[in-house]
Amino acid sequence: MKQSRHEKIAELVEEFEIETQEELADKLKAAGFSVTQATISRDIRQMRLYKVPSGNGKQKYALLKQEEELAGKYTRVLRDGFVSMDMAQNILVLRTVSGMAMAVAAALDAMHFPEVVGCIAGDDTIMVAVRSAEETRALMEKIGKLL
Repeated sequence: MKQSRHEKIAELVEEFEIETQEELADKLKAAGFSVTQATISRDIRQMRLYKVPSGNGKQKYALLKQEEELAGKYTRVLRDGFVSMDMAQNILVLRTVSGMAMAVAAALDAMHFPEVVGCIAGDDTIMVAVRSAEETRALMEKIGKLL
């Protein structure tokens, strides 16, 4: 029952712009599921639904995709290991907590920034080869926003 309800919830949030738990409960009831507010709340938590902006200036429920979940983990690794960053033309130099450079470099690689050509990591320093000095500044801004 729970599995089929979760499948239906996934269908509903993909098909409709569902803004509230009550709206989700109504759609589930219309589909033949008997649910309470507590059940809906639990399902939202278990399915990792989250609110995203909808086209009308409001917010709607959406499913957390696998890539987004991994991106959150990579961002946490970056935040946990980051100390500072500086640039030298098209090379971005990241300083990390001692022993974290490899993990942070792997996270940067996994984030697939289009500006990044590649990373070389030591113990607490990462050299990031970037396509141009302009793109290095853009990358620094992106990383700054993530932090």
